[in-house]
Amino acid sequence: MERKIPDFAGTWEMKSSENFEELLKKLGVNMMLRMIAVKAASKPLVEITQDGETLSIKTSTTVRTTHITFTVGQEFNEATVDGRPCTSFPRWETDSKISCEQTLQKGEGPKTSWTREITNDGKLILENFNSRPYFRTFNPISQSSSADGVHSVASVDVSIFLL
Repeated sequence: MERKIPDFAGTWEMKSSENFEELLKKLGVNMMLRMIAVKAASKPLVEITQDGETLSIKTSTTVRTTHITFTVGQEFNEATVDGRPCTSFPRWETDSKISCEQTLQKGEGPKTSWTREITNDGKLILENFNSRPYFRTFNPISQSSSADGVHSVASVDVSIFLL
């Protein structure tokens, strides 16, 4: 039986954020840059397009816009939340959750990972963690079906973790 792939496609606005400044502090970001990042990232807009297991995620804030495209199960290059170049490997952790380990391309520093999850109540959750998780919850502004036609009315949770 073929596995149903959840649909992350749509435009998402942040509803809540927990421990973002603490995450930046643990990553060694100085106080001035943390203040700017916390203010700038207070209302990010996330646009996700999806074709099967390939996702394209554009995150826009008042200061910068980031864009990543990846296929679940394949390595890709991106930057950690504090801007360090890394190689990432996304995989399905559950039927509705993508987990991604990040490996720095050079130098040393805290190891990070992130997850993105669609919840049953229509939210997107992003998480990162170390000893304390960092959570961001997003509500859909609009949703569009992915190329394979599978569509979930759900929210997405995103988490970023320090390991």
